[in-house]
Amino acid sequence: MNKKWLLIAVAVVVMASLVLSGCGSSKQDSKLKADEKIVIKIAYGNNVGEPNDKAVREWGRLMKEKSNGKVEFQYFPSSQLGSQKDVTEQLTIGANVITISDGGFLMDYVPAFGVTYLPYIYDNKEQLYKLVDSDLFKDLSKQLETKGLYIVHSKWIYGNRHIIATKPVTKPEDLKGLKIRVPNIRLSTEMMNSMGAVATPMPLAEAYPGIMQGIINGAENPIPVHFGGKMHEGAKFLNLTHHQVNLSSWIAGKKFIDKLPADIVKMLKETGEEAGRFLEKENEKADKEALEKMKAAGVKVVEVDRAAFKEVMKDFPKKFSKEFPPELMEKVYSIIGSK
Repeated sequence: MNKKWLLIAVAVVVMASLVLSGCGSSKQDSKLKADEKIVIKIAYGNNVGEPNDKAVREWGRLMKEKSNGKVEFQYFPSSQLGSQKDVTEQLTIGANVITISDGGFLMDYVPAFGVTYLPYIYDNKEQLYKLVDSDLFKDLSKQLETKGLYIVHSKWIYGNRHIIATKPVTKPEDLKGLKIRVPNIRLSTEMMNSMGAVATPMPLAEAYPGIMQGIINGAENPIPVHFGGKMHEGAKFLNLTHHQVNLSSWIAGKKFIDKLPADIVKMLKETGEEAGRFLEKENEKADKEALEKMKAAGVKVVEVDRAAFKEVMKDFPKKFSKEFPPELMEKVYSIIGSK
């Protein structure tokens, strides 16, 4: 047999083996092998050293330890893998990525998910945890799976959101005319406008130059994020509006999760919640440290009439009557024990 025919024969054998293996494949075969190392990319927008970054790395440490080195996290902070929308699209096609998200963004996939992101509904993290443990949240998570996305875990508090601005704010009227940076999320835009300000959606990285150049008058975010972004260099009033208790969810693609062994998925959930408790302590510590450093830099901390804001915002869910119908809101109030 000459070289030409030998190559043809080898090609035929290879093709035949591929066809046969394809015919015998099943969904179970697509799962990773028991001894196969699992590498997971973790994507998030926070910078290295922020509480969220520290907690993510603690999650990775726990996973490596409890999986005996079988699972390895690779970290991509500061939106290195792209925007939240770009990364979420990667998830839907099966990428080995887990990313942070929240109800305001997930509304684009399951509109009712936005109830977890509503302002002046939740006073503390315990109320949100009750919601996460409820049948309502489980149903929303199942709906999300039909869109190709999977909730890995959700007991992760990004922080309490406040407004830093170029003037003091104690009541809704004080926000009149102030341009406040918000994430490019419809719910956030409507929220800030309803609170009395002029909502200005833009990437977080543009908020600092925006304040320094007078394009905007402030921003809203948890205290450590304000400090980390140096917003206080141009906005000297930290107004404790506490308008949102920001619950985050870590999401993966359903296709990727379906490939993982069941024990690994369970481990991701358990260690994720454990890292979430680590984050709570980091947030408390970071809040205090950032607050002291901002005060030393000349920032004035302003106590806000939160009751006045809650009154102004009490009908806010009605702006989203299709997404949050009255019966849905009644369920939420019943679960968290508040109205």
